Amino acid sequence: MLNAGERRPAERAAPERDLEFRDADFDRIRALIYQRAGIVLADHKRDMVYSRVGRRVRKHGLHRFQDYLARLERDPDGAENEAFTNTLTTNLTAFFREAHHFRLLADHLLGRGGPVRIWSAGASTGEEPYSIAMTLLEVLGDRADIEVLATDIDTDALDRARQGVYSLEQINKLDEHRRKRFFQRGSGRRAGYARVRPEVAARVRFEPLNLVAPGWRVSPPFDAIFCRNVMIYFDRTTQARILERFAPLLKRDGLLFAGHSESFSYISDRFRLRGQTVYVPNH
Repeated sequence: MLNAGERRPAERAAPERDLEFRDADFDRIRALIYQRAGIVLADHKRDMVYSRVGRRVRKHGLHRFQDYLARLERDPDGAENEAFTNTLTTNLTAFFREAHHFRLLADHLLGRGGPVRIWSAGASTGEEPYSIAMTLLEVLGDRADIEVLATDIDTDALDRARQGVYSLEQINKLDEHRRKRFFQRGSGRRAGYARVRPEVAARVRFEPLNLVAPGWRVSPPFDAIFCRNVMIYFDRTTQARILERFAPLLKRDGLLFAGHSESFSYISDRFRLRGQTVYVPNH
């Protein structure tokens, strides 16, 4: 029984918001980000959209999402559309995340001669491609011909990745040998941070790339493609299309690494499972 003045849970008032955000605005945002980046926003992402996109609305001195969306649609190739896409891109990563992938990559490339090329297709703020470069240097040596292509649709994340600066909290999870070999610890005003050493940074090339764009500026063949925790943001049709395009870019024994919650086995027949979230092409 409710006491006087109490509301039933379903009757609780929605939290007050300073911006006008209608159902139609949410639908337009979902359509726009799907068109631009292939990202599918579920209904439960509404509050996230309000929070993230709302910062852009306020930045332009606006009070209604519909006015901000009209601005985007007036200038579809403008810088604000890029900022809008960056805002709705999730960047969750860490050095040597899903460590078994890097051990498998090391075993796969052990003793490999000639150039080695790896594509990190979802590079975010750089932890993954730098981890790949470190693995290659450990296995193949400092003189090896290696390059990691690191791409992402989020240009803000790529700018941070190019700087190669991370908090000590981020790198302290690595073993002492890797911290000393691959990072320079900051001092003075840079205390509390570390920078990726130049010999690691030189092996990674960062480029903006949209996986749903009609053309990719990449140079195959690749020994491996890392596309981890990216496909979860796409619908099944988009996933199948991307896998279809990945397959011919890999060497015959190339590897495709997926995220721990992703499975490609029932999406495309272009790949077969080799190990835990690791695939090889069906050439």
